[in-house]
Amino acid sequence: MPLSVRLDKKTDSLLQQTASTLKTSKAEVIKKSLSDYCARVLSESRKRPYELIKDLLDKRGSGEGDLSARGEEILRERFRRKT
Repeated sequence: MPLSVRLDKKTDSLLQQTASTLKTSKAEVIKKSLSDYCARVLSESRKRPYELIKDLLDKRGSGEGDLSARGEEILRERFRRKT
């Protein structure tokens, strides 16, 4: 199915360089890139909330004695470090 996309000069140059490096067409790079991107987005959207933050939770504990009093603050701090 035909699709038309307007690219800025920087993106077009990047696309051309990538296609040249891979010795393929710009269309093939676009198709592969869109496929990979969409698969990643759909995979992330299917994750449960715990799966999205499990790397922020430490099974050994926080190492801080005031976790019950500062739990929300500690978790927010970890979120900031992740992004």
